[in-house]
Amino acid sequence: MDVNKIDTIILGLKIITFKFVLSMQQKVILDKKRLAITIDRLCQQLIENHGNFENCALVGIQPRGIYLAERLISHLQKLGFNCPLGFLDITFYRDDFRRGKTTIKANSTKIDFLIENKKVILVDDVLFTGRSVRAALDAINAFG
Repeated sequence: MDVNKIDTIILGLKIITFKFVLSMQQKVILDKKRLAITIDRLCQQLIENHGNFENCALVGIQPRGIYLAERLISHLQKLGFNCPLGFLDITFYRDDFRRGKTTIKANSTKIDFLIENKKVILVDDVLFTGRSVRAALDAINAFG
């Protein structure tokens, strides 16, 4: 049985959507070359929107958004740009935290820089209903 799923990466105000079909067999969505091209294009869009990243910070949403955020930071550094990187746990800000039979395991927040007066770029691996984005905005607002 096939299930439609949409993966979305949010960078600033831009939303990039990849639509694919999941099935019982594994399928490569982006091979190594195409993933590198996608990471490069995302970095180019970040540069276009945020210049030299003087007042910006990249924050990956735990657990899987941190991997994409790390890849973006690594590529930005290769291009000669520096931007602080942090990790944000949104577990306790989710509206479905206590709805399941088991509680969601919390991760750690690691933001060792001031975010006041900075443009915070939230990075996550999937956007489905937007609940994680709302939780991340609540968490970052509570953080500072």
